[in-house]
Amino acid sequence: MFKKAMILTTLGVMALTVNGFGQGEKKAAAKKGGIPILQPQMTVDTGAYAKPAGTLGTKPAQPWSATTVGAAVDGKANPGSVTTLVGEIVDFSCYLQIGKHGEKHRACGQKCFTAGQPIGLLTSDGNLYMLMEEEHDPRRDGLTEFRKAATEHVAHIMEVSGTQSSHGGYKALFVTGFLKK
Repeated sequence: MFKKAMILTTLGVMALTVNGFGQGEKKAAAKKGGIPILQPQMTVDTGAYAKPAGTLGTKPAQPWSATTVGAAVDGKANPGSVTTLVGEIVDFSCYLQIGKHGEKHRACGQKCFTAGQPIGLLTSDGNLYMLMEEEHDPRRDGLTEFRKAATEHVAHIMEVSGTQSSHGGYKALFVTGFLKK
């Protein structure tokens, strides 16, 4: 019995020790209230969190457009707040599934966006937001050009403005300013 307990204790200590190595980034992210970025070895060449490569979207005066409010149940859209976030434009599906992002994933991300895969924004604290056009009816009717702009900026760190909303652990930023003219 004593030998089993000693072996289990030794194995437990060894597991904790092994897990502790290379965890500096994860610990630092946890201290900041964030989560680690998946596959941090996949780096971004265009833009930085402290100095984004450019902007996407315009900061709206109100959280939701008239078409969103008009389409909402009983004319009341879900809560949202006007905000600006900085992050890497990523293919939401590839990032969540296999952790791919950064310059080496740029061409694949562009193909995925062209095929209709969801667009994401990866912030420096490791949070992932789904990005989509805010204007409800124009988005539904294909009258926006956000996907085209996002495709041009896959793997770039950008400043993105719009309406932030979340529910049940899902985070989204609804981007404004991409109505077709």
